Amino acid sequence: MAKPNATPAPSVSFESRLDRLESIVHELEGDQVDLAHALALFEEGVECLRAASKELADARAKVQRLVERDDGSFELTDFRG
Repeated sequence: MAKPNATPAPSVSFESRLDRLESIVHELEGDQVDLAHALALFEEGVECLRAASKELADARAKVQRLVERDDGSFELTDFRG
């Protein structure tokens, strides 16, 4: 069995990270995982989750919303959800 990477590559897409997290969960839920491999998968999952969370936070910071002014014009403002 190939050893999982501890840190996801920066070029990995958000969707790929989610797919990997799902496969890690599926594998950890299986009956045939030894403790050392389960720990390595868990560590990889934590790193994937951190990277995905950071990417989401960065995307949220970039989101802007269009606000209509009283005069009918529009202004872009930072989203502060």
